[in-house]
Amino acid sequence: MGNRGMEDLIPLVNRLQDAFSAIGQTCSLDLPQIAVVGGQSAGKSSVLENFVGRDFLPRGSGVVTRRPLVLQLINHDKEYAEFLHCRGKKIADFEEVRKEIETETERLTGANKGISPIPIRLRIYSPHVLNLTLIDLPGITKVPVGDQPPDIEYQIRDMIMQFICRENCLILAVTPANMDLANSDALKLAKDVDIQGQRTIGVITKLDLMDEGTDARAILENRLLPLRRGYIGVVNRSQRDIDGKKDIKVALAAERRFFLSHPAYKHLADVMGTPYLQQVLNQQLTNHIRETLPAFRSKLQGQLLALGKEAEEYRQYQPDDPSRKTKAMLQLVQHFGQDFEKKIEGSGDQVDTVELSGGAKINRIFHERFPFDLIEMELDEKELRREITYAIKNIHGVRTGLFTPDLAFEAIVKRQIIKLKGPCIKCVDMVVEELIRTVHQCTLKLASFPKLREETERIVSTHIRDQESQSKDQVLLHIDIQLSYINTNHEDFIGFTNAQQRTSQPSVKPAAGNQGAAFLLRRQIVIRKGWLTISNISIIKGGAKAYWFILSTESLSWFKDDEEKEKKYMLPLDSLKVRDVEKTFMSAKHTFALFSTEQRNVYKDYRHLELACDSQEEVDSWKASLLRAGVYPEKAGEDGENSSLDSVSMDPQLERQVESIRNLVDSYMSIVHKCTRDLMPKTIMHLVINNVKEFIHSELLAQLYSIGDQSVLMDESPEQARRREEVMRTHAALKEALDIISDISTSTASVPLPPPINTAWPQTSLAPSHRAPPPLRGKMSPSGPGAPSRGPAPPAPVPSPHVSNSNSSDAHSRPSSRPSRAAPSIPRRQPPAIPSRNPH
Repeated sequence: MGNRGMEDLIPLVNRLQDAFSAIGQTCSLDLPQIAVVGGQSAGKSSVLENFVGRDFLPRGSGVVTRRPLVLQLINHDKEYAEFLHCRGKKIADFEEVRKEIETETERLTGANKGISPIPIRLRIYSPHVLNLTLIDLPGITKVPVGDQPPDIEYQIRDMIMQFICRENCLILAVTPANMDLANSDALKLAKDVDIQGQRTIGVITKLDLMDEGTDARAILENRLLPLRRGYIGVVNRSQRDIDGKKDIKVALAAERRFFLSHPAYKHLADVMGTPYLQQVLNQQLTNHIRETLPAFRSKLQGQLLALGKEAEEYRQYQPDDPSRKTKAMLQLVQHFGQDFEKKIEGSGDQVDTVELSGGAKINRIFHERFPFDLIEMELDEKELRREITYAIKNIHGVRTGLFTPDLAFEAIVKRQIIKLKGPCIKCVDMVVEELIRTVHQCTLKLASFPKLREETERIVSTHIRDQESQSKDQVLLHIDIQLSYINTNHEDFIGFTNAQQRTSQPSVKPAAGNQGAAFLLRRQIVIRKGWLTISNISIIKGGAKAYWFILSTESLSWFKDDEEKEKKYMLPLDSLKVRDVEKTFMSAKHTFALFSTEQRNVYKDYRHLELACDSQEEVDSWKASLLRAGVYPEKAGEDGENSSLDSVSMDPQLERQVESIRNLVDSYMSIVHKCTRDLMPKTIMHLVINNVKEFIHSELLAQLYSIGDQSVLMDESPEQARRREEVMRTHAALKEALDIISDISTSTASVPLPPPINTAWPQTSLAPSHRAPPPLRGKMSPSGPGAPSRGPAPPAPVPSPHVSNSNSSDAHSRPSSRPSRAAPSIPRRQPPAIPSRNPH
C-alpha cells in the first residue's frame, strides 16, 4: 500500500488490541470516518485512492460516482476485497474490484447517468491498513442530465448530509483550482455542518491545470476564504496517466517535483501534496487514539484496584504448605463464628436490604407469626359453644342442673391448651429452619474449600437438630405443666361472679365511620404505620389508590400521604375481622380484607375493605399487627352472625351457663396465651440459638480436628484454583496494559487544533478592487496580496443551502460596459421541484 504513515500506526493499534485481548476485552477505538465532498470531476476519487494507496475506483469524465461507496479498511494478514452484496467472494485483483463497482452501480442506476442513495459497501482486508471507514460520495451537480431527476442537486445534497453530519466524520472538501473558490459547494456544505471548522480540511486539486499566469497561492496560504485547518494542494494523475497505468509512486514523485519547481508554491512544498495530506489525516487518527487513552487508563486502573486485594491474598497463599493450611482453617472457622453471630444479633456490616434474614426473621417469627398462629388455631364460635353445651349436659347427666359446673370449664380449657402444641412446635420448626439457612449463608465464604464447608455445615446442622429435639421436649413439658393445674386464683382471672355479670351486661359499641370519632378520642396507642392500597374502589370513583395507614388499639385511619396532615377516614376496629383475598391473575399485589361481623358497611357503601401490599410477608405482618389490635382472622365456616345451636335446643338458664363458661374460658386462655407467648422465645433462645452460638465458638474447631487429616479439609476446589490463576493472570495483564498505554502516551504526540479564525468569508476575504478588471469565470486570479477579485462581495448567504452564491457574485462582477453579453442560463435556473428542502 502507499500510505506509510498509516502503516506506522498499525503496530501501535495492535499493541492496544493485544493488551485488551490479554484480559478478555475488546479495544473499541472507533476511529473517525473520512468523507470526500466536492463537485463533479473535482478529483474526489483520486484523493481517496491516494490515501489508500491502491487503484480500485472507476474513472472517467462527467458523472462517474453515482452511488455512495462506503469503504471499510480492515487490518488482516492477507490482502483482498469483499463486497457486502457478494458476501463470501474474496477478490484479490483490484481491477476486478473497479469493474464490480461499475456493474453494481449500473444495476440500480442504469447506464444513463442515473444516481441512487443506496450505498455500495466494500471491505478491503490488508496488513497495511487501519480499521477505518472511507466514503466516496457523488459529485455535487446542478443540471440534470440523462436519467437524472429534476431535483438532482437536492438529492445529492441530502445524500452527502447523511454522512458528513456525524461528529465522527472528517470532511475533505475537494475543490479544483480552476474553479472560483467562492462557488465551492463542498466548502458551503462543510461550513453548514461544521461551523467551528474542527472537522474540515480543504483540498485543492488540479493545480497543474490552471491557466498560465494564474495560481492559487492566496488560497493555499489560507488568506482567501480561510479555514481553521487550512488547505492542502494535491496534483492527481490525469486520465491519460490512469489509462496508461501510471504507478502511484511515480505520480507522487511527479507531484513533489511540481511543487518544488513552481515559483508560487515552492515555499509551501513541505506542506503540500498527497504525502502531506496522508500525514495530516494520520495525525488526526493519532490524536483520536491519544484522546481515548485516558478513558482506557481509567477503566484499567479501576479493574486493577478491584483485583488488587484478592491478587495480594493469592500471591501470599501457598497451597501445599501444611502450616499455612492449619492457620487458614483456624481463621476461616473464626470468621464463620463471627458471621453467624452477626447474622443473629444484627450488625451494620453487609446489611441485607432485600429481605429479612437471620435474627430479624426469627424476631418476626416470635412476635408476629407465632401470636397469629395461636389465634388462628382456635375453633369457630359455634363449635366452641356446642362443646360447652355438651360438656354441661353430660356433667349434669339425668339431673337438671341448677348451677354452672366448674368441671365443664376445666374440660374445655384443657382441650384448648392441648391445641397449643401445634403452633408451639411450628414455631420451633420455623426458627430451626431459619438457623440452618443462616448457617448455609455463612458457609458461602468457605466455598473455596468444599470439604471444609461440607463438614462445617454438617456438624453445625446436626447440633441444631439435636437442640431442636430438646427444645420441643421443653415446649411439650410447658404444655403438660399448664394442663397439670388450672389456676383459677390467678390475679388476671375474672372468676365466676364477674363472668356472670359480664353475661348480663349489654355490649356498647361505637358508631361506624367518622361519626364514631368522638368515641375514639380517648388516648390510643399506635401499633403500626405504613402504605397500603385500597383496591376495591371502582374506577368510576377513582380506582385503587395508595394511602398512609395508621393502626392504633382502637381504630384504623388513613391519610393522603405520610405527612399525616390530610385525614381521609377513621375506621373503628370494633366488630371487625380480617380474611384472606385470593390473588387474581391480573393483580401483582397481595390482598387481605376487613369486614364487619354485624353485616354493616365498613367503608362508605362497601361491605368490606380490601387492602393490598407488595408481598405476602407484608400481608402477614399487617395481619399480625391487626391481631394485636384485637382484629381476629375469620374462622372457617364463619358467616359473621351470632350463631345458634341448630341441633340442640337451649333454655335460657342453659344459655346463661354457656355464656358464663365461654367468658371464663376466654379469660383463662388469655392468661395461658400470654404466658406461652412469653416463654416460647425464651425457651428457643436458651436451648437452641444461644447454645448453637456457644457450640460454634467452643467445640466446632475441635470436632473438625477430630475428623482426621486436616489437609484434606483444606484442599482447594478446582474452581478456586482456576479462579486464583485467572485473577493472577488478569492482574498481570492489567499492569502490562497500563504500561503499554504509558508507552504509547510517551511515544506519540498530539497536534493541537489550530485556533478559531474569522470565517466571515465574503466580507473579509473578497474585498472588491474597483481598479481591477473582473476575472474570467472558472479561473483562479493571479497570486499576491493585491490580486484582483471578482468585483463587490456578495451578501452573506441566505439560510437555504439551495441558493448558490454565484448568482449575486456574477451579477456584481459583470460591468456595465458589456451590456450585450447574455446572462448565463444556469444561475437564473429556478430551484427544481422542492426549493424549501433543507438537507440538514
